[in-house]
Amino acid sequence: MSSEGDLLHVVTNDNISEGRKRFGQAIIWGTAALTVVVGGLQTLQATGQADFGFENWRPTLYAFCTWAVALCWGQVLIRGEHGKRTLFVLPAAIFVAALTIFPLLFGLLIAFSDWNLSSPTGRQFNGLDNIRQMWGDPFYWNALWNMVLYSAVIIVEYAIAFGLALLLNAQIRARKFFRVAFLLPLMLSPVAVSWMIGKSMLEARYGPLARLARFFGVENPSFFGSPEIARATIMVMDAWTYIPFMMIMILAGLQAIPKELNEAAKVDGANGWRNFWEVTFPLMLPVSITAILIRIIFKLKLADVVINVTAGGPGGATDTVTSFIFREYRERSNVGYGTLLAFVYLVIIVIAMTFLMKLADRWMRPRT
Repeated sequence: MSSEGDLLHVVTNDNISEGRKRFGQAIIWGTAALTVVVGGLQTLQATGQADFGFENWRPTLYAFCTWAVALCWGQVLIRGEHGKRTLFVLPAAIFVAALTIFPLLFGLLIAFSDWNLSSPTGRQFNGLDNIRQMWGDPFYWNALWNMVLYSAVIIVEYAIAFGLALLLNAQIRARKFFRVAFLLPLMLSPVAVSWMIGKSMLEARYGPLARLARFFGVENPSFFGSPEIARATIMVMDAWTYIPFMMIMILAGLQAIPKELNEAAKVDGANGWRNFWEVTFPLMLPVSITAILIRIIFKLKLADVVINVTAGGPGGATDTVTSFIFREYRERSNVGYGTLLAFVYLVIIVIAMTFLMKLADRWMRPRT
């Protein structure tokens, strides 16, 4: 028989009248409809379709706040004590949703507008003009193609990182020192790397590497003069920064492999390359795929090194999508066009990463 103290935290079903439930539903749906109507009217005014006299977006904000309060109150009216429990989570969920939905909707509104910060007319709705401009913009498509090339180099980065991880996992002298030394590039920010290497060591006139090239007979050494060399230099600088990240993940995976497995493989005659290919590499596939996917995400955000070292040159040869959008905002002040490019790039990233994750899951399933 349970005591009275055992029932203190038990929530029983309340006897809630149908009228109270209908009232709770009415205030929730009524305030929701008000929010939609006010937001729709302000959207029509923002796109130039009508003029309702709104000076700013505060009416929509006030309507949304009214709906949020009504939603919390309505939960208590409809569900009683069970509704009170949702109040521990619901306000925070509404706040997070507001920080996601409203910027997204406002960004979509800007994406279909002609908004140049240097124009005295301000933002003007232009329909699909930004999409037509993007479709005929060779520099944007060149930046997208560069991202494909930059991402393809990740396979080489992964091979180097795997080799370094195997080396640091072996019993070599000064192993702890080399582990710290190889992680130093990861401790530097991309801006520091771009200035330390791109602007100093690779400087064409007084940089130490340029002087070394002249010493070996190269008359006019230039690491950013031709499109191919400039693109390769950016790849090397970015790889030098993030290979340690992949290396440390793979090294952690190697150290998690039980030593008994390698010893059993040696007893069965699997030595050297065979041991690696049939034991170590299959066991490292989950870690390897995770490291590659995270590295792809980092690569798709590549901008700091390009902006500081080449500014996308020569002729857009080193441009990334992020650096190109940055220049649309900062140098050309094309807020509307830059926002549209950012949305298109976001959709491409979501589709590409979803496809890669499904492909990795399908490829891993028969091997686990």
